[in-house]
Amino acid sequence: MPGTETATVIAMTGTGSRYEDTRENGLAHFLEHMFFKGTKERPSARAISEELDSVGSVYNAFTSKERTAYYAKVSSRYLDTALDVISDIFLNSALPSKEITKERGAIIQEIDMYEDMPMRTVDNVFDALIFGEEHPLGRTILGPKENIRAFTRKDFAAYLKRNYTPLNTVVCVAGAFSGSKVLATLEKAFGSLKHGNPPNYITFTSEQSAPRISIKHKNTDQTHVMLGVPAYPYLHKDEFALAVLATILGGGMSSRLFLEVREKRGLAYSVRATVENYPDTGYLAVQAGVEHGKLEKTVKTILAEFKKIKREKVSSTELDKAKNYIKGTMTLHLETSDAVAEHAASTMINIGRVRPLDEILAGIDTVRIDDIQRVASDLLQTDKLNLAVIGPHTNAEVLQTAMRL
Repeated sequence: MPGTETATVIAMTGTGSRYEDTRENGLAHFLEHMFFKGTKERPSARAISEELDSVGSVYNAFTSKERTAYYAKVSSRYLDTALDVISDIFLNSALPSKEITKERGAIIQEIDMYEDMPMRTVDNVFDALIFGEEHPLGRTILGPKENIRAFTRKDFAAYLKRNYTPLNTVVCVAGAFSGSKVLATLEKAFGSLKHGNPPNYITFTSEQSAPRISIKHKNTDQTHVMLGVPAYPYLHKDEFALAVLATILGGGMSSRLFLEVREKRGLAYSVRATVENYPDTGYLAVQAGVEHGKLEKTVKTILAEFKKIKREKVSSTELDKAKNYIKGTMTLHLETSDAVAEHAASTMINIGRVRPLDEILAGIDTVRIDDIQRVASDLLQTDKLNLAVIGPHTNAEVLQTAMRL
């Protein structure tokens, strides 16, 4: 990216909470924290952070269901520092036992922090509902507190050996730099990794045959809702039609749900539709935060929009607006080195190759009016509905009667 003054290094491995059993749940995320606790060359968290802070780096890590990544974004003149530090923590973390003991408290506080943010945890309730708590996709990324208190250094080492393998790892650098120099640096750093097969995961097949509701009773100031259906995996033939459908429903402030739920009825401050994909499954869901007494009305309003988009064809104007919205927002997003690096690494992990922006934009352009109605009819069915709620509610029967398409 010769037009930028920055560079981003990201080391990503194709593992996350999906690759944990019940006893291990939370281990992938805990291990991510431990990577910043010291190496032989940088023996403490302070040594790592001071080195990156000294060059003004933006750095962090994240764990998802299927990916764990460590990154640093720097002025391109400091790329050598970012390469050295990210390589070091990824390859040489010491995992000191005393730091594991201390970090338990920090992670338990992280769990409590998100528990106080139901907008950020209603998806946990939804995942448990749509995938089932017995399946890894239905469990939380952070894991239960009892697991966090029980993990030992031996658990971390075993997980690291099993999941952090060369065939399961992508290192991506994006920005302004010398390609040949960076490649030589990475080959030297990562060339000694011991080979091993990528980890296996338990596949998921939806067997849902009736609408489902899960209510997490909590004394909140606002009720948080997530309503959705199983959808498509990566590279499905209708992936682009699904993306456009989700955008028409709840992408942007002129989407159908925003206009109906917020502008017309004042039921919510925020409402949006999202698509989540995995290699074997996925979902389409709508999320909103509403007044407690207007939960049922909100659910009915969302379902009314589901019915409408199944029953009536969208106009060519609305279709074009949604397609242009996706193309515009994605192009804007992939303008910075950190976003480009994460996109490239993620698509390498997810589908085995870097997926260029032009390919995605061309795919969006192929979507036709009939595709929207066909995909809506395929996915938006009564017996596939899943409703997750966090708030001071106990009566699911009232909502059950509204769960019809």
